[in-house]
Amino acid sequence: MKHRIDFERAAIVLTDAAVCAGAAIMRHYREGIEVALKADQSPVTLADRDSEVILKAALADLAPEIPIVAEESAGDCSAPLGQCFFLVDPLDGTKEFIQKRSDFTVNVALIDAGRPCFGLVYAPAKNLLALTKGELAVEASVAPSEAGADFEKLDIRPIRTRQPKLEELTAVVSRSHFNDATERFCTEHSVASRVDGGSSLKFLLLARGDADVYPRFGPTMEWDTAAGQAVLEAAGGIVFDPEGGILRYGKTDKDLRNSGFVAWGQPPHSAPNAA
Repeated sequence: MKHRIDFERAAIVLTDAAVCAGAAIMRHYREGIEVALKADQSPVTLADRDSEVILKAALADLAPEIPIVAEESAGDCSAPLGQCFFLVDPLDGTKEFIQKRSDFTVNVALIDAGRPCFGLVYAPAKNLLALTKGELAVEASVAPSEAGADFEKLDIRPIRTRQPKLEELTAVVSRSHFNDATERFCTEHSVASRVDGGSSLKFLLLARGDADVYPRFGPTMEWDTAAGQAVLEAAGGIVFDPEGGILRYGKTDKDLRNSGFVAWGQPPHSAPNAA
């Protein structure tokens, strides 16, 4: 890695920041959600922006030399980024947040040479924290708090994907972006049951062994997926792009856009990668 980073310190600093950001998000959740539309007509709220300020400040303190690409302040996504950079989605699942659901998250990932090497996902409405710790994926229960949280005092539990049974596959599907291609995938793979949801929590369902596959046939941004992919891979999973390769990052030629993917907890040997 070009830029050295202490991953243990990253877990401590970013857990504290995510819990603070979660508190800011939940304050808006309780007191009222102000919604505006961005240039692409997607919604944004003050909660998105307040969370991003907290996370960017923590990252600047943790590793000031590493560039930060954060959704609400991202500029020209075609500009060169270099080998190592942070990806931040301060409020993933804004539509769920606006609808007063609970499946929205805070996402932070570190990218090195096109791959997520650290990831943290925090769901403040569910008091759920998941992140990479060395080569493991772990989780803990922690409530949002303006005082933050001490990572070293949390009850950390390892999480692991499950071995799928071809005749009993459970698919996680996007509540907001289900389409015909997703339906075809579920039919072709004889999916027995489906769970819908929003945000990067869908990756965590695989990482925790609660589901087997998450097909997404439609565009996402890299900050939507990087943290969830990092946690899933550390838990034993894999994320394929539409060409059958591993989903990679830093695609400035595509303005940091993913064209689709299929995430597996543990892919069956007979399963096609991403079709």
